[in-house]
Amino acid sequence: MADPVSPVLRLHDTHSREKRPFTPLDSENVRLYFCGPTVYDRAHLGNLRAMICADILVRLLRVLYPRVTYVRNVTDVDDKINARALENGEDIAALTARTTESFHEDLAALNILPPDIEPRATHHIEEMLDMIGRLVENGHAYVAEGHVLFAVRHFASYGELSGRSLDDMIAGARVEVAPYKRDPGDFVLWKPSPPDLPGWDSPYGRGRPGWHIECSAMSHRYLGESFDIHGGGDDLLFPHHENERAQSLCCYPGSRFATHWVHNGMLLSNGEKMSKSLGNFFTIRQVLEQAPAEALRLLYLGAQYRSTLDFTWEKLDETRRVLDRFYRALERGNAQENVPIPAEVLDALCDDLNTPVAIAALHQLADSAMQGDQDAASALLAGGRQMGLFTMTPAEWFRSGVDEAAIEKLISERLAARKARDFARADAIRDQLAADGISLEDGPNGTIWRKATP
Repeated sequence: MADPVSPVLRLHDTHSREKRPFTPLDSENVRLYFCGPTVYDRAHLGNLRAMICADILVRLLRVLYPRVTYVRNVTDVDDKINARALENGEDIAALTARTTESFHEDLAALNILPPDIEPRATHHIEEMLDMIGRLVENGHAYVAEGHVLFAVRHFASYGELSGRSLDDMIAGARVEVAPYKRDPGDFVLWKPSPPDLPGWDSPYGRGRPGWHIECSAMSHRYLGESFDIHGGGDDLLFPHHENERAQSLCCYPGSRFATHWVHNGMLLSNGEKMSKSLGNFFTIRQVLEQAPAEALRLLYLGAQYRSTLDFTWEKLDETRRVLDRFYRALERGNAQENVPIPAEVLDALCDDLNTPVAIAALHQLADSAMQGDQDAASALLAGGRQMGLFTMTPAEWFRSGVDEAAIEKLISERLAARKARDFARADAIRDQLAADGISLEDGPNGTIWRKATP
């Protein structure tokens, strides 16, 4: 394990709006929380951005510190879930179980490590009601017509995280202006539930929690009143994270909630915001059915997490070719396991998770490994593994995604043609395979094949 004080991890903090050294509250146990999925449908490419950002960060923290507690929630009570279940004619519990399983499958395919703790919102209603009760008691929340609402103007630093004034946020946001609200910006902590929707008994009547209180309650349950890092997509900065921060700090006066905020940039698809109407909306599963998961992961790592990332099929093809080269370098250099992470990769990651610089370092190592440098190949393997790459052996990679039975059949036909001295047919088969990206190597023990490196 690397020395926890060297190299120094520097992360951009959304709250302070600067890149600063990361100093954990407890260097023996770094604690972080990332917002997970609302499980009403398959996760899409935009959802994946935050999951890969969290994965790179957690992998790095586990190198730098002896213990990391990573919590990522599942939101399984939400109006979107209720609407989708009604639309599908599906039981809500069945819908959330099915979509949670598909989320896990997609992330596992991309070699995204599971969290240490994955709480489900429906299992933590008691903790939510406890927080709501505290907020009502200390005057930061009020009860109105079966709803409990947080009074935003009672929290002096509301808007500090997102850097906007309360009046500007209300003017620019689509907020529900209901007659029972004292202020248009007040947000729901608890709301009534009719008999046909999920609901729980409470001092305020049968109801269900608002979205924001769910994450505050679950992070408090597993990480305490103050913890190190809270993360998610920048689309969650307002209102979700702003509201989480407000209610948590008001519920536990003197606490710090998250001391460091990490937000990833948005994802575009073919240069535009993803939209089904534009035909550029893709779920993770749709992409994985057409390309290797590792190529998709590398595409995401090619942009620094805070920048805008543009997904195109052309870029995905390019990252697949880059991986062909990396795997060929591992093969030619005869890479060995269990060597230290190269300093240039670790330094890049410690500089606000600068994955493009880390990948540039991998390319330099690959240059030497292609010349048979075993040390460079082994360092390439260690550096890539740190970023969740190189999950296969070169042999597995170069045979992945192809119809092995069909290739073997053509090789047998070519062998028969050569025995019959039909060299034109044998050459035609070789050319056909080459056109499909398959190269043949004839040797004393027969013919072997592999995917050709472009």
